[in-house]
Amino acid sequence: MRLDPAGGKKLDGGLTLAESYDLCRRVQKAHSRTYYFSTRLFPAEVRPRVHALYAFMRYADEIVDHPHELPLEAQLSVLEEFEAETMAAISGEEVPNPVLRAYADTVRACDIEKKTIAAFMHSMKMDTRIFRYPTYEDLEVYTYGSAAVVGLMMCRVVGVAAGKADRHAEALGVAMQLSNFLRDIGEDWRRGRVYLPLEDLAHFGYTQQDLASGVVDERFVALMRFEIERARRLYAVADEGMGYIPRGRRFPVVVARELYAAILDRIEAHDYDVFSHRAQISRPGKLLYAARCAARDPREIADRIRYRRTSPAP
Repeated sequence: MRLDPAGGKKLDGGLTLAESYDLCRRVQKAHSRTYYFSTRLFPAEVRPRVHALYAFMRYADEIVDHPHELPLEAQLSVLEEFEAETMAAISGEEVPNPVLRAYADTVRACDIEKKTIAAFMHSMKMDTRIFRYPTYEDLEVYTYGSAAVVGLMMCRVVGVAAGKADRHAEALGVAMQLSNFLRDIGEDWRRGRVYLPLEDLAHFGYTQQDLASGVVDERFVALMRFEIERARRLYAVADEGMGYIPRGRRFPVVVARELYAAILDRIEAHDYDVFSHRAQISRPGKLLYAARCAARDPREIADRIRYRRTSPAP
């Protein structure tokens, strides 16, 4: 079974590599307006790699994010098939899935470590059997594979080798995912999942029944403030590593960081009511955040323009 994250149809196995990359671009554009916005700011040689990375992640997400369409046993089976096909593609075998052809090309070109891919797939499999996390330490096992390694993969895509930046890249990946978790509490509940540690709910006297009813009171506000502060501490760790990103490629990462962190600001602006208000940034708002980032580092923008003029697409 092969799901098309762009529209639910079977993928066309006859696409060229360039067409496969373009499919990945369309997948990202359709499913992540914020991430797509920041991706378009990368130089031409980086942009398709990011599209491929996103489409690969989205493909796996589509398998586990529709529990009513596939029973859990089938989800696990499809994930294992997808993982096997991924590893075959990375090893140079011809595979019918165009998303994997583009992703495997990116993995080889950017020296993305296979262990990070295995960690990502492990977390996707966790979504087929684990729906609650008793402690934050338990949740960290999941977020390492679902988010921290995404930061590591992005490091390789933008040209940062393994080393000192890894801790900061992991922190950014997790901070962005925690921001999404807080925005999507209601949506995740409807999918049968709770990504807030149960120990945190208990600490503030907030129950899963309250969550199901969308209760927003002083207990929920205190809980959300606690979780938001945790995410912001991770953003601070990520900020310490931005200098490792090559000039001309740093700006889009900074913009993405600002846009995802702004989700937390929007949650606060809506008085923490994530059940009836979706915390999102309008396109004019995104442009404003990008302009502010540019104003903070004009030399980066100059380098970005220079690389854009001289760098070919893959």
